[in-house]
Parts: sequence; C-alpha cells; structure tokens
Amino acid sequence: MACWCAAALLATLPVLQAHAADARPWLDTRRSFEERAAALVAQMTLEEKAAQMQNDSPAIERLGVPAYDWWNEALHGVARAGAATVFPQAIGMAATFDVPLMDQVSRVISDEARAKHHRFLAEGQHGRYQGLTYWSPNINIFRDPRWGRGQETYGEDPYLTSRLGVSFVRGLQGDTPDGRPLDPTHRKLDATAKHFAVHSGPEADRHTFDVHPSKRDLYDTYLPAFEALVKEADVAAVMGAYNRVYGESASASRFLTEQILRGDWGYQGYVLSDCWAVVDIWKNHKIVATPEEAAALAVKNGTQLDCGDTYAAAIPVAVRKGLLPEAEVDKAATRLLAARMRLGMFDPPETVKWAQIPYSVNQSPQHDALARKVAQESIVLLKNDGVLPLPRDLRRIAVVGPTADDTMALLGNYYGTPADPVTVLRGIREALPQAEVVYARGADLVEGRDDPAATPLIEPQYLRPSPGSTERGLRGEYFRNKDLSGEPTLVRVDPQIGFRWDRGSPTDNLQARGEAGPGQVLPNDGFGIRWSGQLLPPVSGSYRIEAAANDGVRLSLDDKPLLERWENADRLRADSASVELEGGRAYDLVLEYYENERDAAVRLAWDLPGAKSPFEEALDAARGADAVVFVGGLTGDVEGEEMTVNYPGFAGGDRTDIRLPATQQTLLEALHATGKPVVVVLTTGSAIGVDWAKEHVPGIVVAWYPGQRGGTAVADVLFGDANPAGRLPVTFYQADEKLPAFEDYAMDGRTYRYFEGEPLYPFGHGLSYTTFDYSGLALDRAGTTRGEALKATVKVRNSGQRAGDEVVQLYVRALEPRAGLPLKALRGFQRVHLQPGEERELAFELVPDRDLRHYDESKQAYTVDAGGYELQVGASSADIRARARFEVQAQ
Repeated sequence: MACWCAAALLATLPVLQAHAADARPWLDTRRSFEERAAALVAQMTLEEKAAQMQNDSPAIERLGVPAYDWWNEALHGVARAGAATVFPQAIGMAATFDVPLMDQVSRVISDEARAKHHRFLAEGQHGRYQGLTYWSPNINIFRDPRWGRGQETYGEDPYLTSRLGVSFVRGLQGDTPDGRPLDPTHRKLDATAKHFAVHSGPEADRHTFDVHPSKRDLYDTYLPAFEALVKEADVAAVMGAYNRVYGESASASRFLTEQILRGDWGYQGYVLSDCWAVVDIWKNHKIVATPEEAAALAVKNGTQLDCGDTYAAAIPVAVRKGLLPEAEVDKAATRLLAARMRLGMFDPPETVKWAQIPYSVNQSPQHDALARKVAQESIVLLKNDGVLPLPRDLRRIAVVGPTADDTMALLGNYYGTPADPVTVLRGIREALPQAEVVYARGADLVEGRDDPAATPLIEPQYLRPSPGSTERGLRGEYFRNKDLSGEPTLVRVDPQIGFRWDRGSPTDNLQARGEAGPGQVLPNDGFGIRWSGQLLPPVSGSYRIEAAANDGVRLSLDDKPLLERWENADRLRADSASVELEGGRAYDLVLEYYENERDAAVRLAWDLPGAKSPFEEALDAARGADAVVFVGGLTGDVEGEEMTVNYPGFAGGDRTDIRLPATQQTLLEALHATGKPVVVVLTTGSAIGVDWAKEHVPGIVVAWYPGQRGGTAVADVLFGDANPAGRLPVTFYQADEKLPAFEDYAMDGRTYRYFEGEPLYPFGHGLSYTTFDYSGLALDRAGTTRGEALKATVKVRNSGQRAGDEVVQLYVRALEPRAGLPLKALRGFQRVHLQPGEERELAFELVPDRDLRHYDESKQAYTVDAGGYELQVGASSADIRARARFEVQAQ
C-alpha cells in the first residue's frame, strides 16, 4: 500500500508542477529559455526591465526574481571573490603555447567559480564577484609593449590568441575541448570576449580617443580572435570597449555589433558595455548630449547590458521621449533573462549538473599542482651561456631584487586570493634547504615610488604572542566589524604581519588551510583584526618601525600610541616612527587594523639600528655568494589599468620606456661588477628591453607574473627540476628601437608580422636545457585550391641528454611580397614532450580559405591570392629549421 501511495504521489508531481508553472510560466522547465524569459519580462514594468539591464540587477520580489550582479572576473583564476587558485597571468599562459593545458586551466577555474557561487548563495549573498557571468578572456591584440593591460592578453598574434581563447571559453562554459557541451541543458558559466574591438591603449585616453584603422588591419589583426570565439566557441557574451571606432562608441556601434557581430558572424549571445562606457557616449565622446540619448543609442545598436548606472534611470526617460521603442527594451531584457535561465538560476539546484560541484574543489591540492605546472611551462629561457641550471651544491646564494619577495610580482592584475603564495625567494629557499640563501631587496621597483613593501617585515623570532611563550608571532583576533568590538570570530597566532587580500577577507585563506570553520566567516568588507604580543628587539638602538595598511591602522608599544591612521585609504599606505629600544627587553605590542572595502592589506615592518642601505646590503650579499639571482622587472603596481599614479617610465598604467627601470639597471650592473655569476629572473607582463643584460649576463629567464606557485616554478627551472620550454608570445624589441606612435593603431612596423627590424628576442623564442633536430618536412601535394586542405608533416627528435618539451611552430609567407600582407604569419603550433633520442612525426593542416586569407579593401571582402607560398617550421619566428613551397591555384 505504501509503495502504491508513493508511486501515485510521484505520478501527480508533474501535474502539480504544471499548475505552478501555469501561474509563473517562467519557471516551467518544459519551455525554452527564450519562452520563459519572454513570459517573465512581460510581467515587468518598464522601470523593472530597465533595472534588469544593468550589471547590478535588483531583486523583483513579487515575481520571485533574485538580485544578481553580472560583474565577475576570471582572467587567470576566479578574481576578486576571495580564495581562489591563481594561475599565471594571461600573458604567461600564452607563453606555454599549450592548448591542452589551457583546457585544464579553464575547467579548473569554472569548477571553482561554480562552487564559490553556490556557497555565496547558501550564505544569502548576491553581490558583485559572486555570480556566474564572467568577463574574461581579454583577446585584444597586444600590438605595443607600452600598453599596461597587455599582460591580460594572449600576446601579439591573432592565431595564437584565437586558439587559446577558444580553449579558455570552452572550458569556462562547460564544453569539451572539441566544443561539445558536457550538459546539453545548462551552461556552466558565461564567458565574455572583450574588448570589442580595436582596443589597446593608451590607458589615459581610452575614454576619449577615436580609432580609424585601415580595414585591412581591422579584419586581419583586430577581429579574427573575436570571430573565432563567436563561431567556434559560441561565446556567451561580448563586451564593447571605451573608445570610439570610426566615430562610433565601441560600446554602442552599429557597425561592430549589428553589421559584423550579428550580421556577418551570426552571433546569438548578449552584448555589454565596458564599465561606465555608456556614460562616455555623452560625457566624453559627446556623440549625444544626454544620458537618455546615450542609453537609447546603445540599446538600439545592440548593447543589452550596461556595466554602470545609466540604463536604469535613462531608459524609461528615453522610452517616454520617443527615443527608444519599448519593444527594443523587451527584446534586450529577454535576451539577458534567457542567459540567466540557461545558467540554471531559475531552476531547482538539484536539476543543475554544475550546482553539484562541492566547495572543496576550491584551492584543492590538485589545483595548486596545476598552477605550479602552468607556471613551469610559462617560463621562457631567453639566454643561457651554460650557467643554468644552477648546481644544487651551492653553499651560499644571494637572491637580490625588488620583486624577489613581493607577492604582487606573482599576481599581475585581476587576481584572486591565493592560500599560500610562494615568492621567488621562498621558492629558492625551499629548493635548497641545505644552502644559505641571503636576501637583499637592493633597490626600489621604480624611481620615486613610495613603496610600503620595501621595508623588511618583522620576522617571527622577534615576536611572541604572550610573555614566556615558546611560540613565535603575534596573537591575532579577527572581528566581523571595523571597530573590533564583541567576541572575535577567530583567534590564531600569525608568525608575521604581511597580508594582502584582493576583494576577499582573511577567512578565505584560513578556510583553505583548515583553520576556520563555516561559523567563523568574516565579511569581504568591514572587518577588523587586532594583533597583540611582545616585540623582542635583538640589539639596542634606534629602530624605524613601520605600519602599512589599506585602510585603517594603529600601533602601540607598552600601552603608548606610536602610530595611528584610523581612516580609509585607496591603496596600501605606510606610516613610520623612530623609537629607541633596548636589546633583550620585551615590549608589549598591539597592532589594530580595519578593512573598509575592496582591496585589503596590512604590514608590520622595521629597519634595524645601523642597517646598511639596501644597495650596499645587496652588494655585500653578492660578494659573499657562490651565485646571484637577480629578480626584478615590473609588477601590477606600475603597469595595469588606468592608474592615477605616474613614475619615471610609466604613465597612467602604460609605459613610456620599455627598458628595465633605472633603479634596477644600476643595481644589476653593480651586481655584475662583483664578478659573481648572475642570473636574471624577470617578473613582467610585457616585453622589457634588456639589451645590457643580453650582452653581459650569462642567464636570463622570463617568469611573467607566474601565479601562486610562481616561486616554486622558478626554482624548479633554475635548479633543473623542470626543463624550460616557454615561448615569447610577444616580440622583445631593443631598448632604443623607435616604435611607432603608441596612439597609432596602424599595424605597419608592429609585431613580428609587420616589423622589419632586428628584435632583441623574436616572437616564439625560448631555449631549453636540451636540443632538438628537425627533419623530413613534407607536404602531401605541391599545389592546392582555396578550399582544399594541405597536410604538412615534420619529424622532431630530442638530440640532447635530457627530456624536454619543444614548441614546434608553423609559419606561412607569400613568396611574392604584396602590400599590406604580413611578412609571415603563425598558422600552427604543437608543444611536444620528448625523451632523449626520441623522435616523433607531427602533422599540421593548412586550409587556404582559413589560413591564407587577407582582407581586400577594394573588394571589401576576404580573399586568397593565387600564387606561391612558403611554409616554414621551426622553434621561433626567426629560428626556422625547415621550409617547403606550395602553390595556391586560381579559381
């Protein structure tokens, strides 16, 4: 009887669900997402529809619509949402030239994103950086090394960018590497191709400049990656740019959006503006005079979602003034709500495959191991005169330079909070536990920068949490409020006070290490921490004690106030005081800190009495060492997105000088003058003109911004545990190269495809600890037609003494130079692992209609020229090992 009743109840469930769906048809899972979305939009007022077209879409309680913020970032890991695995910056991932590896990375990122989203929902949070619509990847072309945001891209080549971008989007959205959906019903995440299109600086002018590229450059350089992501990866969203293109705002362009994106490419997804770009339409570009005119123009030209605050207020005004038909609003809102439904937001969680991903995947050991592997593969060995790998029996090694022990040198921009980031200094120390590793910062990152990270942290041996304690560090009390009131949610001992969290609370780090339970969660913003204990100065004398924070901080010794800046700050700021202390005596210390909003950071540091200058300290360390590792270059603190601070060689986040900053160059030359072997490790998101180092230093390594395990990976390469095989995704120009004007978007003279000069290091360059031979390049035919595939095969053998990866690159050039055609163009690459003596045959396919096309401005269409071509295979764009010719026949 019980079985019959249960069966009867189950049989009635579809009927009960159908009745509920009749009342709210947008919850009826039997209908298409578009039908459900249209039914929901039909119940909304004009004001409600307009509000749903902004990134911070409010709840509509009467319709059961939850609040949702569309703004999320996942450039190289889930960003600005607290704890997440941080992979190498995008430019570093591009340097791997490894599409299968990118498949793994993007799947991991989407797993963590899904798990974090559902944890946020369980806690009743619906804010920014907590959703499922991710504004990545950035597939703009890194046309000029001065652009501060070039680090976010996959480099200067449209083909490399396309292949990596397609892989990244498929992984984020829940598709297999060949593009098949793993769930035919619900999308895992929405990826976004940005910034469409023709956008790559200058940052200071991005809200005002108008780009008029030749149609050749537009179609041959700036658009191919976007076309690939639309046609091959079915990317869910496309983000416009700030600037104008041919006089139209790129975030409200009929030509770009309606003609190309939807008309020529058949795009079915949604389009969003860059953040506050709709404001630019009237305020800065002055295309129209009012917000309502800007909103009407953007919506009519195909931009459904406003990252900003214009649409909600301006769209209703525009409709009432007759500037915008309400039917256009309905169409846009329906497209957006259908996208949310496709992600499963309006369906029972148990019916959504991706909602079952456990939170335990976030920052798992497997993800940490992958971050290390990606960092290893991204590292480029620029030069090696036999100094690398360094011997493991070194007794004393000096690690010198401003980015050696700086977490920011690992992260770049748009990053999450890693649980346990490993700097290069720490990586080297852990790799050589038997050696004495001496560290000296030596120089500031750039001249004139007030760098709070320059002062050494107070080390654990000089701190204890209570009198007589054998523990080292300070007692930390973590509060859920800014005034440090009530009971702390967590108490622990912190060995040092040197923390930096990007849009996340310390809780994320603590949970990742198993130190905080579900009931001990701190908010992302508005928390406070009190550290207390005793300070144990080693010698008597005058100490300079520094407390740095973003936001409020205050410090007392023996109950006497020493430093206080209890106010909000827009960045990490340092305050210091000189104080006389007695060696051997214990001083009661209390450090209090609060975080207001956004980024969070706090440091407790000091200079000991009689300390030498950082420069002298570095030279002393080098003179007494068996080898010197100089770690310098750039960080996201000086190159990045629209910065307000300027330094010599930098302006608004861009660079005005591609050389190594002068402070570091002076230090590097002095280290070399000691006569000790020096290896240079560059942290950077862009090309650096290291001409002097190329001439004088025996080993140069580019680490990029290598992510949370970057220091470990660098040590793996330096000491031979990993064989480097990264390749440059950008051209490294000579320091005195006269580059075209930064604001000129013509491609002539730019990138390996059009640059006719002698580069410092060419696109695709990268050395190994072994050698590879190429042989037997063969084509399956001597001639082909436009649509007929040509197959090329080549044999590659590891002719060295150790296993390693080779990145085999295939380029094509026309035998008869034609105006406007590239000198050569990458059209295939494979990263292959070979044991010593192992040989493998690799195959490439070339389809003229796809791989040899170029835009003909007279025909206003792509075309393929008949005639002779040369296929080149080699280890870089300049290191060609084999060549073969073929003909494309006229049709």
